Amino acid sequence: MRLEAISWERLTDALARCAEALKAADGGPWPKVAVDGAPAAPTGRLAESVAEELRTRGRSVHVVSTQGFLRPASLRYEYGKQDPDSYYDSWFDTGALWREIFGPLEVGGSGRVLPDLWDPLTDRATRSPYRQLPEGTVLIVHGPLLLGHWFPFDLSVHLHLSPGALQRRTEKDEQWMLPAFRRYEDEADPVASADVVVRADHPEHLAWSGSG
Repeated sequence: MRLEAISWERLTDALARCAEALKAADGGPWPKVAVDGAPAAPTGRLAESVAEELRTRGRSVHVVSTQGFLRPASLRYEYGKQDPDSYYDSWFDTGALWREIFGPLEVGGSGRVLPDLWDPLTDRATRSPYRQLPEGTVLIVHGPLLLGHWFPFDLSVHLHLSPGALQRRTEKDEQWMLPAFRRYEDEADPVASADVVVRADHPEHLAWSGSG
């Protein structure tokens, strides 16, 4: 894959233009974008930057972090607090994402979504109110391990870190997660499956594959 250098500003503008022109593959009125990457990658920063750029263009946007859809601690830690296979398979409530986010945004859906479900700090339901998304709203979901679940994304962006950068930039108390991301590379192959790949080894010196 050929990559070319790109600044944050140009990347944000390019992705916003892509998202602005998106048509949902299912024919519905809500296009869906993934910003995928390990916790050490700035997925939230990129998602919010693209969302802000879209808003300046007059487009409605709704941003969802998968951190708001973690399972309760009793389920996440069933096999211990540092089990990489549990992190990969069962930390994120994919069923709730389907039920509360993707289902309502299908063709004929209500457009009524839940912005988050679970607060990992308090280990309690957030009780956030539902939000009604107008037709044409762009959904941007960001977080790790997003690809490989058959989520109906119309544009997928993967922030890629080389093994060395991933280890170097992962917090010491999160190093135990690294085998989960090696498994993700093997099983989901995000570099091959994403529409856009951004190499983010150095946060301020990016390179990307382009949008095709």
